[in-house]
Amino acid sequence: MNYARVLLGGLVAGLLLNVGEWLLNGVVLAAQMKEFFAKCGLTPPGGSSLVILIVITFVLGIVIVYLYAAIRPRFGPGVKTAVIAAVIAWFCVYLYNNVIGAALGFVPMNILAIALVWGFVEYIIAAIAGAWVYQEA
Repeated sequence: MNYARVLLGGLVAGLLLNVGEWLLNGVVLAAQMKEFFAKCGLTPPGGSSLVILIVITFVLGIVIVYLYAAIRPRFGPGVKTAVIAAVIAWFCVYLYNNVIGAALGFVPMNILAIALVWGFVEYIIAAIAGAWVYQEA
């Protein structure tokens, strides 16, 4: 496994994930997110919490490309394998957590539906971009 390329591809994937999350939460769902935070008595992310969210999303990009590199010998290089890695990550991060959040009443259903579809597309794009950067040693 080429760890330097995992890191580089992961940073590319993380950048796309961060841009996608900003577009989703800061533009597409901005009004709903503001209402949701107010309803929960929470302050929208900013300052150090925003830094943590950005950094952990870059780490997620690295993990997705690492997963791609790990399953590449079995599924072969390319888009299909990147999509498999993306779907695994999407299930573990997006679907699982948001469905539980919705079941517990933390995530409104309208936000859930939009976020699940958005995240699915976002993860696939990020994984393909990260996989494109990755090359074996």
